[in-house]
Parts: sequence; structure tokens; C-alpha cells
Amino acid sequence: MKFGYMRVSTMDQNLDRQEQQLVEFGCERIFFEKVTGAKRNRPELNQLLEYLRSGDTVVVTDLTRLSRSTKDLIEIAELIAKKGANLKSLKESWLDTTTAHGKMLFTVFAGISQFERDLTSERTKEGILAARKRGKVPGRPPIDNEKINFAFYLMEQGITLSEAADKAGVSRMTLYRKMNKTNND
Repeated sequence: MKFGYMRVSTMDQNLDRQEQQLVEFGCERIFFEKVTGAKRNRPELNQLLEYLRSGDTVVVTDLTRLSRSTKDLIEIAELIAKKGANLKSLKESWLDTTTAHGKMLFTVFAGISQFERDLTSERTKEGILAARKRGKVPGRPPIDNEKINFAFYLMEQGITLSEAADKAGVSRMTLYRKMNKTNND
């Protein structure tokens, strides 16, 4: 049986492209979640690994959907292999763990993928440092407390949190975070 696994890092991101590719490839069941790949404890991935039987294949659109680190990726691949199942990436066509050649290439390219992520991280840190030297403050702009206070006022008047967030021009998550911070202080 072909099992698809798709993942995005945030709730705002969309799974449609991944789902279309997995369905077109013939995946009979697709597991999905919206959680960072840096977290090892991913409930849907864990459930997928429990379902696997000998001869099954786990299909991902690309390796970054399965893991963000080489170590974790190799551990997941080993768990799949222990079940007698295979791993296939649609983007990285060299990945087919049904062959010795595919297993060897997987190990090499997983290391290269980690190297690429590390380089991206280094460049990002260098860019932030350069921006700070130029007097720029990277990151999200500070939250406008007037908007937050207006949203809280609207909620006190009986308006729902979602409506208050829309009218005040802030996100619901920002309001939730502010409410939690206020309650915990």
C-alpha cells in the first residue's frame, strides 16, 4: 500500500500542492499535519509509522516534508525499513530505498540536504547581523497596543474574539497570546 505524508510548518500554509502530487502518484491513504518539521513528535507521522506493514511505501513530495535534519531523516528512514517498508520522494527521484543503490544515495543526499539547510541558516544569521549594523531591526514590528486595547474593549462589549480582531486589525493569535500573557501575569 502507498501511504502519503504531507506537512507544512504553519497553520497559514496550504497542503493542496502536496496532496495533488500524492494523489496523482496513487497514494491510497494520506497523513497530514501542520507542525514544524523540527519537532520529532508529530502525531500523524507517528500514526503513519504504526500503520506500516512489510511491502508498504511511504511517499513524500520532498524530503523536507519528512524531516528538517539529517539525523532525524535517517532515524525515520530506519524506522520505515524496520517495518519492511520503503521510502520514496517525488522531488528527489534518486530516493528509492527498495534498492541498495537507492539506500546509499539516500544517505549521501540526506547529508547534502543538511549542508544546504546549514548554509541557509548561516546566510540568514549573517543577513540579520548586517541589517543590525545598518540600524535596521529585523523581525516582526511591535504590536500596536492601541489596536489590542480596542479589540479588548470590543470583546467587553460582547463582540466575539474573531470579530474584535478583524475590526481592530490584529490577528486572532495575537489576541490569544495577549490574553494568555495577561492571565499569566
